[in-house]
Amino acid sequence: MPNSPKKPVVIVTRKLPDIVESRMRELFDVHLNASDTPMSPAELVQAAKTADVLVPTVTDRVDRSVLSQAGDQLRLIANFGTGVDNVDLDTANNRGIIVTNTPGVLTEDTADMTMALILAVPRRLAEATLYMKDPQTEWAGWSPTWMLGRRIYGKRLGIIGMGRIGQAVARRARAFGLEVHYHNRRPLPKEVEQETNANYWESLDQMLARMDIISVNCPHTPATYHLLSARRLRLLKPEAYIVNTARGEVIDENELARLIEQSAIAGAGLDVFEHEPAINPKLLKSDRVVALPHLGSATLEGRIDMGEKVIINIKTFADGHNPPDRVHSAMF
Repeated sequence: MPNSPKKPVVIVTRKLPDIVESRMRELFDVHLNASDTPMSPAELVQAAKTADVLVPTVTDRVDRSVLSQAGDQLRLIANFGTGVDNVDLDTANNRGIIVTNTPGVLTEDTADMTMALILAVPRRLAEATLYMKDPQTEWAGWSPTWMLGRRIYGKRLGIIGMGRIGQAVARRARAFGLEVHYHNRRPLPKEVEQETNANYWESLDQMLARMDIISVNCPHTPATYHLLSARRLRLLKPEAYIVNTARGEVIDENELARLIEQSAIAGAGLDVFEHEPAINPKLLKSDRVVALPHLGSATLEGRIDMGEKVIINIKTFADGHNPPDRVHSAMF
């Protein structure tokens, strides 16, 4: 395919912003998903059999069963998203298929959403909004003791995963007067720690036991699956909150729901779920859980930027060069 004047056959699994799809039509022999209905496993296999380039999203499981049936012409999977846990990287590598992602463009949007949840959960914003909109209730006016939340100023925030998004969250948190702590595979450079005023914890267990708010900002990899296990969740203080805008699989969702139900954890702000779109009913039922439908990257600007990254990766590869956002290994 590289160095060939023929336009590559590109199959896109979900509907993308119009401006992105229009540009793809100009550059590639592109097959789009007008209905925006997620592809079935059989449809993904068929796409892999016919495409030169596959453009999946987080909803598509491009696993061994799909890749083992891919045609020899499939040489690039240009993932529409930063995370690549939906793609079997080992199988792709073994078959000589390059995988790319869209790093960097969603950092600020996801950090904004994370900060919004850090504010919303302790201050009970979602619960208060539902109360005000409920036709069965009648607000009696201000009360000195009604629907009290918790102050975030001066509280300890523990960030799990201090990459681009984690650092962006730290900068926002510092502006709100939070004391920033973090756990990572390795400490950040001293200048970054100084900029974010962040304190490194080598032991995740010790950090969890001492934080008021935990923000999950690491990718989902085999090493981070249930990183917040039942044992680790029980280390949290009863007045602590958890916010997750990364991947649902990082948290043992059933145990989290159980601990919130038992008031062993104060509450949670969740934009991602372990088995999404399925969600533990106990989480949806709880007044102390703010649940969002995976909106972390849901800005028009962010999605267009993602599409432009995908296009650059495909075009660079089609021109015979190494795409700029090639994924070599998962980082935490």
